[in-house]
Amino acid sequence: MDYELAGIGIYCNYRIKFNNIIYQISLMEELNDFNEEKESNFDLKAEIFKYLAYWHWILLGFLVGGLLAYLYNRYTIPKYYTQSTIQIMKDGENNVMSALPSGGGASFLSLQNDGLENHIEKLRSKSLLESVVDELDHNISYFIEGNVITVEAYESSPVRIQFITSDSLVNKASANLKITPLSDTEFRLEEESKAYSRTHKIGEVINFEGSQFTILPKAGGQEGSFKTTNTVNIRLMPVRDVANDYLNRLVIQKKGQAQDMLAISMVHPTIERTEDFLNKLMERFNEEEVNNKREVAENTTRFIQERLEMITTELDSVEGGIADFKRENRMMDVSSTAGMYQSQYTTAEQEIFNLETQLALIGSIEELLRTQENYQLLPEAGVTEGGISGLTTSYNSLVLERNLYLRSSTEENPVVQAISDQLDSLKANLFESIQSTRRSLNVQLGELNQRENRAQGQFSNFPGLEKGMRSIERQQQIKEQLYLFLLQRREEAAISFAATASVARIVDPAYTHPSPVDPKPWLILVGGFIIGLILPIVILFVKFMLDSKVHHKGDLAPLIKTIPFLGEVPRVAGENEEVIQVNDRSPLAESFRILRTNLAYLMKAKKENRGEVIFVTSTIKGEGKTFISYNLARTLATTKKKVIIIGADIRNPKLHRYLDLPMETKGLSDYLYDYDLNPLDIVTPSEDRNIEVDLILSGTIPPNPAELLMNDRMEALLKELSQSYDYVIVDTAPTMIVTDTLLISPLADTTLYVTRAGFTDKKLLDFPKDLKQQGKLKGLAIILNDVDYSKFSYGAKYGYSYGYGYGYGVDKESKWKRLFKKGS
Repeated sequence: MDYELAGIGIYCNYRIKFNNIIYQISLMEELNDFNEEKESNFDLKAEIFKYLAYWHWILLGFLVGGLLAYLYNRYTIPKYYTQSTIQIMKDGENNVMSALPSGGGASFLSLQNDGLENHIEKLRSKSLLESVVDELDHNISYFIEGNVITVEAYESSPVRIQFITSDSLVNKASANLKITPLSDTEFRLEEESKAYSRTHKIGEVINFEGSQFTILPKAGGQEGSFKTTNTVNIRLMPVRDVANDYLNRLVIQKKGQAQDMLAISMVHPTIERTEDFLNKLMERFNEEEVNNKREVAENTTRFIQERLEMITTELDSVEGGIADFKRENRMMDVSSTAGMYQSQYTTAEQEIFNLETQLALIGSIEELLRTQENYQLLPEAGVTEGGISGLTTSYNSLVLERNLYLRSSTEENPVVQAISDQLDSLKANLFESIQSTRRSLNVQLGELNQRENRAQGQFSNFPGLEKGMRSIERQQQIKEQLYLFLLQRREEAAISFAATASVARIVDPAYTHPSPVDPKPWLILVGGFIIGLILPIVILFVKFMLDSKVHHKGDLAPLIKTIPFLGEVPRVAGENEEVIQVNDRSPLAESFRILRTNLAYLMKAKKENRGEVIFVTSTIKGEGKTFISYNLARTLATTKKKVIIIGADIRNPKLHRYLDLPMETKGLSDYLYDYDLNPLDIVTPSEDRNIEVDLILSGTIPPNPAELLMNDRMEALLKELSQSYDYVIVDTAPTMIVTDTLLISPLADTTLYVTRAGFTDKKLLDFPKDLKQQGKLKGLAIILNDVDYSKFSYGAKYGYSYGYGYGYGVDKESKWKRLFKKGS
């Protein structure tokens, strides 16, 4: 046996070399014909038709998208844009002191303009917003349940909740109360989060989570309307949370060329609620600013009154000293005696008076700074020396800003502490400025005294009484001037307190635009249709991108440019027969008739008188080469030709299943191994006598199929059968998995390469191209098997929408029935 196998191996090697020389000429011819054109395979029309095959899904997505957009517009609560305008009055316009004779220029009652930025921050302060929310009761909302959505009933709620509990507890409460009327006098109160559900009467005091309240029907409601009311949801929220929500919605912008107007706007679903909030916000802002200015005037009046009482006491003391001096020295008037010297020291005396007045005012401010326990407003006393007036103005602005922050926070707030640090720094600067100014004034006063002394030296003989009298009178004049000055300022403060003008003026009350800003109905509707149209296309695009299988002839375009395409075989439905019969009019039979016709054009005329040897192969297992081989043989046999099929796939036999014979039936492998067998010993006639086809089954599966196919008995068998039969069809093994087919490929006249729709991967199409280019397969032609024409009813690129069911005697389907089949 070992010698026999060795001899077979040597003979096989010889035969391979000989066969290579024999078909070298045909190989070169095929290689010269192989010229793959590198061009684009993209077909726009084909791509469009590929998507149109799923038109019903695209249409459904388009309609569903539009329907969802319509439902969104129908049941989404719209939001509206509300805007108001407020004008910030300038100091010259709202300061009553400008009407006084002094013009208010040196008045310590005038406040520095805070600027629009500061006013914007004040309008957005949480304390202001919380006070507005609390006053309007916006932390309590009423909603009426509808069939689909719940709508807020801001002013039209049929019931109202009235709290007996203090506001400090109510403003921190959070609950969702459901009021369901049972009759004109009873209702059910529910709160899901607290598992509360009880029946109460109208006006009954209800104790709930530490709060007390009553439920009352809306005033002015019709009798009997309460019991017909839908369920009302009363939502309680903390005032701070509602204020934060408004703060996030609130938009404040500068407006106008003069930069003195502010546009206050907000977007909210409830128009009346928004308008009430904006109007009340502007009103409360103006009230608080007016109160701030009145507080300054009140503090100034109090300070002036205290200083007046002190100056009055001092003035009384000076006047009493003058009376005592005159009485003790028995003199009434010394002016006539000193008239001749008046012109010499008048100027010096007047300047000394002015300087001492400044020193007295500085001393008053310094005393107030030292005695105040906390940060308080300072009077702007009109001191022009040393920049004290500017520092006093800055100090008052910081005190007002600190008081504003203390309304909504504590002294531990970092902002308050920073302002306090600035105030301490300013106070130190004031003390330093006062000391520096006092030193400067004392120096000037010393110089003036020297000038006065020199003038008085001219009248050394003048009695000493004159000097003492002048000193006392000077003190009297200083006290009188200061007294009159403070009286004037007290009147100004009183007038300012009584007639403080508005800080802001409402230009436009809150106004809501009639068209909602969200949602935009037409935009949403168009967007819904577009998204509904695009989404199925995107899904199909992803599906097509991920699909790497061959489905139609168009997918074979890179392959059939260099290899002839023989035809398509349609998919066999579950109830249809997969083997063609005599006079068969099915699409399957028609497709094989087309294959038969195209095969006749493909076969070349042979010099010797013998039958055509046709190999049927594929890339991998499962592509239907045995099915193609058997049905092609029967189709050729119907033309009165002698046809035989050889099951050359001896590793995985499949041909025996068409005859219901056991796999062990003698066949090709037995013939190749046993030299005593003749071809007639392994030929099995078909049981169907109407179509006579002979078969040679694969036989017993051998351990060395490749070696068996390489011996000369395979060539001798084909040569002998081609002398007796018109067509010898060889069902071979897949070319990529095993080498069996490539070993015997030179023995074929024509090779039919089977691909299967929905099974063959597009990446595998390069394999038959490589075999063609390398000349390993002779007379190569492509067949596409198992094509589902129901998926490709558009365009010739994907087959014919009518399939193969045409011809005489075939009933025509109506247009509506064909359309129904396409849609399904």
